Amino acid sequence: MGSPGAKTLTVIAKALKQQKKLTPVGLWLGGVMFTVAVAAIGFALSKVPGFDRIGPLACAIMAATAYRQLFGYPEALRSGIQFSAKRFLRFAIMLYGLKLNIDVVLHHGLGLLFRDIGVISFGILVTIWLGKVLKAEASLTMLLGVGTGVCGAAAIAAVSPILKANDEDTAIGVGIIALVGTIFSIIYTILRPFLPISAIHYGIWSGISLHEIAHVALAGAPAGQDALAIALLAKLGRVLLLVPLCFILMVWVKRKNTANTSCTRIEFPWFLIGFILMSLFGSYCLGRSLPAPQWLMNGIPNLTTFILTSAMVGLGLNVSLNDLRTKALRPLIAMLITSCVLSIISFYIA
Repeated sequence: MGSPGAKTLTVIAKALKQQKKLTPVGLWLGGVMFTVAVAAIGFALSKVPGFDRIGPLACAIMAATAYRQLFGYPEALRSGIQFSAKRFLRFAIMLYGLKLNIDVVLHHGLGLLFRDIGVISFGILVTIWLGKVLKAEASLTMLLGVGTGVCGAAAIAAVSPILKANDEDTAIGVGIIALVGTIFSIIYTILRPFLPISAIHYGIWSGISLHEIAHVALAGAPAGQDALAIALLAKLGRVLLLVPLCFILMVWVKRKNTANTSCTRIEFPWFLIGFILMSLFGSYCLGRSLPAPQWLMNGIPNLTTFILTSAMVGLGLNVSLNDLRTKALRPLIAMLITSCVLSIISFYIA
């Protein structure tokens, strides 16, 4: 591999051999650089035909998981890796708010918003119910339900601290969502010419049923600009609902802990306040009262994705393939059934 990420990994590997000479700060910095390097590899891999369909987040998780199985967890770099997994994750969610144009949703998407509420409720509740029927692992099933109902990887990343989900479940959930969402978006694109519906109907269907914004864009673009615009509007409504959902989950977790006489303290998700502020800033200031160059407007989404990808590396290093085989199959089946039923129902309510 000749990518910058691979070269950085080589430098870090040499440094690890002399780790006794490194200070704690040096090891911490090495851990952060490690996650950034693997994220760069994930981005490079996502440009390869075939891998370009699942995106950099899933590619980076696969690269990190492969590293873990081949070389083990780089214990000396744990402090920096955990920093990336937790702090980068929250910062990326805050930046993700810039993608949400609240003004557009409230002025043009209120009708879609009610359908989005139904989709989110159905996606989460049915996935959880199927998980119980299949006796699937509860934490991973819950994460997949949220990812299916709301907005994929970003939703999983946002709710995992609230639900106290472990890093392995979060990483597995993100990988599954990326893969399944990509498959569904490709199927949508193949089916579109044979469906007796308008471009607008197809766009709404895509926006209220597909998993991530990238999946909605992938499926909606072939139907034209109008279809893509309405698809993204429908999807943004689901992103907006992520905030109230997180607070509902906080209340639910608190009551659950109280019922179990648990003393577990729920950390307030301050990054959601940042998400809201960034949404307001992006909707009413950036590009309006505060003009911004085009390179900045284009670069922010890429930066957000890269930071989130770096965080995913830290989570992916905690994935064990042995656990993956035993833990992920039943939650995956529950999510697939929910996604198929949701797709059919949303086709008729679009």
